[in-house]
Amino acid sequence: MPSFDIVSEVDLQEVRNAVDQASRELRTRFDFRGADAEFEVLEEGIRIAAQEDFQLKQLEDILRDKLARRGVDGASLDPREIEGSGKQRRQIFGLREGIDRDSAKKITKLIKQSKLKVQTQINGEKLRVTGKKRDDLQAVMALLKEADLQLPLQFDNFRD
Repeated sequence: MPSFDIVSEVDLQEVRNAVDQASRELRTRFDFRGADAEFEVLEEGIRIAAQEDFQLKQLEDILRDKLARRGVDGASLDPREIEGSGKQRRQIFGLREGIDRDSAKKITKLIKQSKLKVQTQINGEKLRVTGKKRDDLQAVMALLKEADLQLPLQFDNFRD
């Protein structure tokens, strides 16, 4: 019986590469010349730092662009509050990984409403979808790609 897994994972090596590319671009940009701005990869996510709020927004745009070019979905970034002390403003972007219980139930409900002949099963932080026909599984993939779930989803472990 054909099946596949729905997961939400982030390739940390690609994230590091994107942050390195963003840092290189930051050093060459004229509007950041002499500004105290930086990107840094931490255990809890990515920290950006600059002197002003509008510079933080520009750094976020640079980061999202580099992540998109490296194949990392921008929805995996979880922005936290902007912190400030003195001249420095900082913001941490967490990385969303795994599908939480509420999102898994929402995805399962969406699949059941589509009336496709497939079954879903929640396995920790991923969902397993099984069906008799490969076409039904591909229809589920298309349905989830079109749905606005605010989660970076990947389809993994396709078995025929």
